[in-house]
Amino acid sequence: MKEYTFREVIAQAMSEEMRKDESIYLMGEEVAEYNGAYKASKGMLDEFGAKRIIDTPIAELGFTGIAIGSAMNGNRPIVEYMTFNFCLVGIDQIINNAAKIRQMSGGQWNCPIVFRGPTASAGQLGATHSQALESWFANIPGLKVIVPSNPYDAKGLLKSAIQDNDPVIFMESEQMYGDKMEIPEEEYYLPIGKADIKKEGKDVTLVSFGKIMKLALQAAEDLEKEGISVEVIDLRTVRPLDFDTVIESVKKTNRLVILEEAWPFGSVSSEITYMVQQKAFDYLDAPIKRITTPDAPAPYSSALFAEWFPKLEKVKEEIKNAMYIKA
Repeated sequence: MKEYTFREVIAQAMSEEMRKDESIYLMGEEVAEYNGAYKASKGMLDEFGAKRIIDTPIAELGFTGIAIGSAMNGNRPIVEYMTFNFCLVGIDQIINNAAKIRQMSGGQWNCPIVFRGPTASAGQLGATHSQALESWFANIPGLKVIVPSNPYDAKGLLKSAIQDNDPVIFMESEQMYGDKMEIPEEEYYLPIGKADIKKEGKDVTLVSFGKIMKLALQAAEDLEKEGISVEVIDLRTVRPLDFDTVIESVKKTNRLVILEEAWPFGSVSSEITYMVQQKAFDYLDAPIKRITTPDAPAPYSSALFAEWFPKLEKVKEEIKNAMYIKA
């Protein structure tokens, strides 16, 4: 085991797969000469050269389309967006081409491609750079959506995504690239579509994913000192979503709280809530609680942003509410 940062394991995962398969390449803004906007492709240009680590113009619609056409012709591209907010310029290509070509061609073509980059907020970046779009992409049949919460999961899931024969949306965070974790020296893969129980508990189930998992784990640790045992589930993948792990946990704890850095309407938490009441209603001893951002664009002001972003105290309060404990 050796300690690596999130950005280092992203580069490791891509490099390890590129060494095995010459059809894999990386393209995006500043991925080559600059080593990536967040240095997540550091050293890759030196190893693989300019034909496989490709700097693009600021034209997401263009290079997204090029990558999809390339994937249909036998390559396995990795497309880096400086932020997923920018991919909206090329969202027609992702949704109407990448996600649908296998079905519309009757299986004659597939689209083995990974779209990766940061999602959600990263401080004072303004409303147009602070959007959690996971539920948008998870709503589209044909796409897989992965949102890891730590370096270990990120490496194993990215390697699986690169080997997948379908288009995968792989969402990171600017605020996680410096996170460090011990990573095995030997090669490993993690399955797409399998949640992970980060902490076992018996009183209440807390479900989350992505960088806000840190808040979930901190809340569980704090409440443990108060005698409240919280089971924490990291979804890791939101499409396909591992409902079975969530439902089995709810059958044990009889209570569910969902924490998500996204707007409330049509969110991942909405879907989980529906599935749990459909398949485990008789096990619930309290209404399902969810914590999201307010139904408004992210503010730029640091003071307003602090109010907008879910707080640790709010998470603990909702867990206690689910247990009918006065906060």
